[in-house]
Amino acid sequence: MKVFFRLLYNINGGKMKDNEILGIIKEETQRQNQTIELIASENFVSRNILKINGSILTNKYAEGYPGKRYYGGCEVIDKIEILAKKYGSELFNAEHINVQPYSGSGANAAVYLAVLKPGDKVLALSLNSGGHLTHGHPLSSSGILYDFHHYEVDPLTNLIDYDELEKQALILQPKLIVGGASNYSRIIDFARLQDIAVKCGALLMIDMAHIAGLVATGLHPSPVPYADFVTSTTHKTLRGPRSGFIICRKKWASIIDRSVFPGLQGGPHLQTIAAKAQCFYDALQPEFKVYQNQILKNIKALESEFKALGVEIIAGGSDNHLLSINVAKTFGINGSEAEKLLDNYHITVNKNTIPYDPNPPLKPSGIRLGTAAMTTRGLKEDDFKLIAKTIFLILSGHVEETIKNNIETVLKNCQGVEKL
Repeated sequence: MKVFFRLLYNINGGKMKDNEILGIIKEETQRQNQTIELIASENFVSRNILKINGSILTNKYAEGYPGKRYYGGCEVIDKIEILAKKYGSELFNAEHINVQPYSGSGANAAVYLAVLKPGDKVLALSLNSGGHLTHGHPLSSSGILYDFHHYEVDPLTNLIDYDELEKQALILQPKLIVGGASNYSRIIDFARLQDIAVKCGALLMIDMAHIAGLVATGLHPSPVPYADFVTSTTHKTLRGPRSGFIICRKKWASIIDRSVFPGLQGGPHLQTIAAKAQCFYDALQPEFKVYQNQILKNIKALESEFKALGVEIIAGGSDNHLLSINVAKTFGINGSEAEKLLDNYHITVNKNTIPYDPNPPLKPSGIRLGTAAMTTRGLKEDDFKLIAKTIFLILSGHVEETIKNNIETVLKNCQGVEKL
């Protein structure tokens, strides 16, 4: 059952002709193998998911839903979407799941389209406090179409102030409250968010894109029992293809399905839905929880070593797979400079604003780091302690030979990305 889609792809027996694109793919494979990947939103998929996502399923058009397609020849394809829905519902104990969204951003847009009218009020975590662009940034369609207002984290603790959020919600009376984040390292109190939503008569949507793998294995509280809608990607801690999905209560099922198709999308990407089915199936296996546990052990190792070195960590630490550090205060450089310095040594992170950041977004005060990707490649706590020490040395301008030796030591402990 582990590779239940083995017969769904067909590889030409002849040798593929080498060309410019294949050469670039080889170059990127080499880059990934030689890089310590710490971008919190990235991960490495298995060979099974790679094969499924590049299979002959990409040839088929299947607008609509299983049993109600606008094209013929969908009797086999329907089985795939039904299977993806089955495994996804089981994984998250969902009343209803839509597996067609092309991305997490599209999933968010579909929820907005389903329950909001242009100009409706929405309350969400601000981008500077760890929210996402699709949570109402003025340059995003969400911020253009709807009247988004934002709550912030506490300036001293960098944690969500639920009492202040409740006061804000009661005054604003939004149609929708959005929870979840792209750069928030602590556990979110979903029950409290539900309570606030009920008090002000709002619907509640939780974007769990970053923490979905932890939620799936019970290592982070689930938003599903509390929210009207839960959106997510599948390619972060879930370790699946680049795509999205929406969970909702049964009473919202038909309106969500109409919002996805035909509201926002045309033909679903069945090759990716098949890869999502494999992703959900993999996440149901006992070894996936072992993997998620290791993600948490590794983030704590990174956190403890940074603290020992005197590095300022936003919110004081992490309860999930990511953390942010204040490089401006610790090292006297901005996040863009830190990102480039680390990239020179094949350590990949992303620059990121920190709460109440005095610097502009392209030169923010922080960088964000995550442990999901390198945990997939087999790294353990000692490796992440060495990574923290190496980052400290690089950003402090220390001895180059020591840095290179540390990186070589870490990479020797990694499994190659093409062998996962």
